[in-house]
Amino acid sequence: MYIEEQDFAAKRIDWSVWKHLYRYALQQKGLFLTVIVALIFVALIDIAYPLFTSYAIDHFVVPKSLDGLGHFAALYAVVILLQGSGVITFINCAGQLEMKIAYTIRQDAFHRLQELSFSFYDRTAVGYIMARMMSDISRLSDMIAWSLVDVLWSLLFALGCMATMFALSWKLALISLAVLPLLAFISMKLQTLMLKHQREARKLNSRITGAFNEGIMGAVTTKTLVREEANAGEFNELTGSMKKASVKSALVSASFFPIVMSLGAIGTAFALTLGGEAVLSPQTAFVGALTAGTLVAFVSYCTQIFDPIQQLANILAEMLGAQASAERVITLLNTEPDITDRPDIVEKYGDILNPHPENWEPISGDITFDHVSFQYKNGERVLDDFSLNVQAGQTIALVGETGAGKSTIVNLLCRFYEPTEGSIRIDGTDYRERTQLWLQSSLGYVLQTPHLFSGTIQDNIRFGSPGATDEEVRQAARLVHAEPFILAQEKGYETEIGESGARLSTGQKQLLSFARVVLKNPRIFVLDEATSSIDTETEQLIQHAISHILQGRTSFIVAHRLSTIRSADRILVIRGGKIQESGTHEELLRLRGYYYDLYTQQFCEDRTAESLGSVKPERSLE
Repeated sequence: MYIEEQDFAAKRIDWSVWKHLYRYALQQKGLFLTVIVALIFVALIDIAYPLFTSYAIDHFVVPKSLDGLGHFAALYAVVILLQGSGVITFINCAGQLEMKIAYTIRQDAFHRLQELSFSFYDRTAVGYIMARMMSDISRLSDMIAWSLVDVLWSLLFALGCMATMFALSWKLALISLAVLPLLAFISMKLQTLMLKHQREARKLNSRITGAFNEGIMGAVTTKTLVREEANAGEFNELTGSMKKASVKSALVSASFFPIVMSLGAIGTAFALTLGGEAVLSPQTAFVGALTAGTLVAFVSYCTQIFDPIQQLANILAEMLGAQASAERVITLLNTEPDITDRPDIVEKYGDILNPHPENWEPISGDITFDHVSFQYKNGERVLDDFSLNVQAGQTIALVGETGAGKSTIVNLLCRFYEPTEGSIRIDGTDYRERTQLWLQSSLGYVLQTPHLFSGTIQDNIRFGSPGATDEEVRQAARLVHAEPFILAQEKGYETEIGESGARLSTGQKQLLSFARVVLKNPRIFVLDEATSSIDTETEQLIQHAISHILQGRTSFIVAHRLSTIRSADRILVIRGGKIQESGTHEELLRLRGYYYDLYTQQFCEDRTAESLGSVKPERSLE
């Protein structure tokens, strides 16, 4: 099951998730502390404003006197300037904090993606990863730098207002704030409902991102199969479901604010009624005597105290919505690779981000599969007690039906997966006694479907060997006979190839992927049906290049066309995860078994195609 389908909605709010995220804010201690200090400073000034109003009413308005007004005005102006400076400082530092938090989380997430094993990408949708890296991280950095920091201001201001209200009149404060327990109760009841709808919306957002990715990458297939209407229907269903979940969440969230405003109005009405009586009839008033200025300040506090409470409700709503994003980002950050190296091995050899190549033993190329069995996590058993000895410099070809275990063998060799049972030894040493980087740095892997990156032809050839010179890049291209088509381009090696090499043919992309691997100069070479998707002419170029490239290197070829493996030192027929036949091309033909039947069938088809003057069919062995 894809990770994007995990049911996060079954959980309650996990505050440890936010605690984990706040560590990113604490990494920017200077900015974070400046933001906190600025907020505290602004909150204290906000609390003081009603006291200024109270003083002005009692000393200037009621007695109709201007004595001391100049000093009061000057002090008030200074307070306003100080508050403005505090707000500017907060906005500037919080903005920087948001950007740096997003940068750091993305860096950590990308590093984790580099460390994760192939199995993670087997079971994880692209939409899940893209949504986590982009929208979720942006949302969380905004929450941490702004919304959650605002919680501190709201709490400080609310507590400061309450303390001042009790200092002015504890009886009137108790009556005015009696609505707060009811507000807390209602908020708790709405919390679970909001969280449910927000999590559902975020899960659907991941699926929509994945649908966008698949739609764009598969645009040609969609048009050739006339799937536009069906795809549009499926996409509308997804977006419709997200709209419903988002609307439900918005409705629940919106109900917070009228509740807060209504309860705030009730509290203010109590303050005006009882406080007014205390000003006009202090002898009979329940709360005792109050001055006009004190009543104005009290009503101001009573009105304002519900502003931070309303803001807290708003932040809570945002936090509940972001909870699902936080859980998913933390899940990604905490995902552990299925294949890890022991700490003592990493200390000696380094890891993918901090290698220690000076400690790496050179690889000769002797490979041993010792009673290897393998099954995927879903329980599917692919290999069973598989054993194989390969001497350095030998070329081993693997043929067989789909699902026989050919690609699994080479993926185990490359340590993209590890044996469930048994061991694999490189030059006599279990490869788990070395780091993955030690082995994979000496591997050259050419896939059936070549993948290129946006940039120039030269950049793509140099991709795995960033320190290579221009001449070394050109030499690699010559070895695989790619230079003629490269020089035919208008800008030669500086030609931009577009996203995923969209401006090149499949054969040209495969030639560049071969050149990229050749430039790396690996000791172990793996060709996984590398000529299955190219034309006959390009295949002949590659075949000629392979005969030179593989000399002196240990090589594994997963065969698509039998003509590509006739010169292999040993051909293995894999069926049911075991070796059914083994030998050279001539030896297997003499056996007149599975390989013989396969070869004669393909040979006859090729001859028939040639006699008809058509291009040799790109027939798979399966």
